[in-house]
Amino acid sequence: MPTTVAENTALLDMMSSDHMDESDLKSIELHSLSSRRMQSDGACVEERVTTARGDLLVAVRGDRSKRAIITYHDLGLNYVSNFQAFFNYTDMRTLVEKFCIYHINAPGQEEGAPSLPEDYVYPSMEELAHQIGHVLCHFGIKSFIGFGVGAGANILTRFAIENPQKVDALVLINCTSTQAGWTEWLYQKINTRQLRSNGMTQGALDYLMWHHFGRSSEDRNHDLARVYKDCFANVNPINLSMLIDAYIRRSDLGISRDNNTIKVAVLNVTGALSPHVDDTVTFNGRLDPKKTSWLNISDSGMVLEEQPGKIAEAFKLFLQGEGYCRLSGLDIKALSRYSFWVPKKSGHKYGDNVRNPRPNTVIRLRRSFWFGRSQSFGHRRSQK
Repeated sequence: MPTTVAENTALLDMMSSDHMDESDLKSIELHSLSSRRMQSDGACVEERVTTARGDLLVAVRGDRSKRAIITYHDLGLNYVSNFQAFFNYTDMRTLVEKFCIYHINAPGQEEGAPSLPEDYVYPSMEELAHQIGHVLCHFGIKSFIGFGVGAGANILTRFAIENPQKVDALVLINCTSTQAGWTEWLYQKINTRQLRSNGMTQGALDYLMWHHFGRSSEDRNHDLARVYKDCFANVNPINLSMLIDAYIRRSDLGISRDNNTIKVAVLNVTGALSPHVDDTVTFNGRLDPKKTSWLNISDSGMVLEEQPGKIAEAFKLFLQGEGYCRLSGLDIKALSRYSFWVPKKSGHKYGDNVRNPRPNTVIRLRRSFWFGRSQSFGHRRSQK
């Protein structure tokens, strides 16, 4: 549908040149975009995994003999609403074929989940992290690449701190490393009470939209905002309130750059319009700069939905740099439209199987975003 004066003028000119009469105009029908449905597409096989704190639903996609990627979702979402569209994205297809993906759903957060019993004590963030160990034992996974968003990123990080030998690398979106502040705690406490007593209220819905998209989400993408409003309206409010309560009671990760930091490579991601940018900056300051890349995606808050192409490219480069996959000819051709800076002495060539991280490598993708292994933000380290 035309949205500007120029588009309307062009449309009228086209109609005039084609000599359309009234009968032609009557035959024209307007079609709205078909609404997207947050339902499983059947690409994953769902299994129940027994843990010390109840069962978990894990959805598996791919050949289980291949290297594992484990995902963990954010508040108000599950593996379908948080990851299905991203892993179905065109640029991710070649990568998905090289790995087996295990989507973990927090207790009671899966699609169509019944309300948890009133006397059920929901696991803490530490206990949710411990449940990952049960998932590894169930599927016989020795180590994995973690991919988490928000609360899920925090859970995966906790597991990586306690079990560095079982985690190969981490991709963390909007990860918070500190405990909840008073403002967040109070706001979320109100939301949890509303969810338990009144279901999904407008206040809780507005908070979830802000948590995932930041401000002015409808101005950026009205259709996407509508899809997620419908998605949040259909989650189990009682179960969600329990997860939110566990999240606001989270403890500090207890890491610092000089002591007890994460031992594995980390791709630390946020969106420029996300309300969690400062949290990722704080988190980045507590990580080893030689093993960390900080990535800020422009013009987005919910980066997996608003900028999936940029995340897909960054994910491929990150895995390539860590030696977990080789870029195909088509991948290299697709990346050729960007600019890369590589240290002269690194001996790096795209397509090679490079295992060790390169602490002075900085890659800048023109007009899109930047990421690099550096100690400060916004500045590219000198290449030695």
